[in-house]
Amino acid sequence: MPETLENLLGIDEPIVLGPFGGASSVALTALVSNSGGLGSFGLYGNSADRIRDTIASLRAATDRPFAVNLWMPTGDEVAPGDIDLAPYIDALAPLYDVLGVEHPTPPPDFIPPFEDQLDAVLDADPSVVSFVYGVPSHTVIERAHRSGALVVATATTVAEAVTLDRAGVDAIVASGSEAAGHRVSFLQQAEQSLVGVISLIPQVVDAVRVPVIAAGGIADRRGVAAAFALGAAGVQVGTAFLRTRQSAVPESHRAAIADATDTSTVLTRAMSGRLARGIPNRAMREIETIGMIAPFPAQNWLTGAFRSVAATQDRGELLSLWAGQSAPLATREDARDVFAELRDGIPRGRSGTPG
Repeated sequence: MPETLENLLGIDEPIVLGPFGGASSVALTALVSNSGGLGSFGLYGNSADRIRDTIASLRAATDRPFAVNLWMPTGDEVAPGDIDLAPYIDALAPLYDVLGVEHPTPPPDFIPPFEDQLDAVLDADPSVVSFVYGVPSHTVIERAHRSGALVVATATTVAEAVTLDRAGVDAIVASGSEAAGHRVSFLQQAEQSLVGVISLIPQVVDAVRVPVIAAGGIADRRGVAAAFALGAAGVQVGTAFLRTRQSAVPESHRAAIADATDTSTVLTRAMSGRLARGIPNRAMREIETIGMIAPFPAQNWLTGAFRSVAATQDRGELLSLWAGQSAPLATREDARDVFAELRDGIPRGRSGTPG
């Protein structure tokens, strides 16, 4: 029998919190870890100093394992000197102006160097470091293992999962197209990698040697039971936890999830320049109508200039309302209740688990 996810990660329940880039909270991450799962914190865009502070805060909040998540560079990112931002700023002017936001000026960099982020993470010795958008190198995996950290990476297709398995990661998140937020494909364009979770999980399980964590469309005990029936060793859940008061999103984002239907979410590049699943709002519709979408991460920086203000004013029409296709099942307002609901779907009597 292969090793259970619980034994591998040192957790009590095979439940992983989705790492929300820009919307993670120490409170929610620690709550999931303290409940016996694996809390995760998304570090997208964080400086090395902020990463060190975040990991210190997580350690103060929980003595259980937790994961921190990094976005790997894909090689197609643009730097400020690579692009004329003026036309894009002009196109977004109505969204800046409605909030009274000064039109942004080009920064020295759109995002911190990945190497600086990685060094900060590995120097802090987290229990788990997870990656999206690529394959961590042998050197990175060895460094993580020497520091005592396990390595988890995300696949959206069988080919990506096989590539990660051959690279030597310790577990693979298989992310179905139902999932909220960014489609983290790296071998082909995201639009050509939209495999649903029911098709994806058993094929990945059959193709790799390491434990597979199912992600996408899982929000209650039924989804958990289905994931295990398909061969998954655990589940990663995002939207159901994002809906709770312990997450870092504004109340208007929670309300949008609460009001969602099965057809509410769409895939768009409007908010960041990369394909992501969310609930349409004024910002998304206006950007798509204009048709001026800068490459990543320029677009993410451009919209971030108004999204940060919209978040402080709780203006949901001007946020990135990331949500998955099972948003209507995200009905619980307390993360403890979400965790208990998910736990009730785990089949007992598996190898290494209570009967």
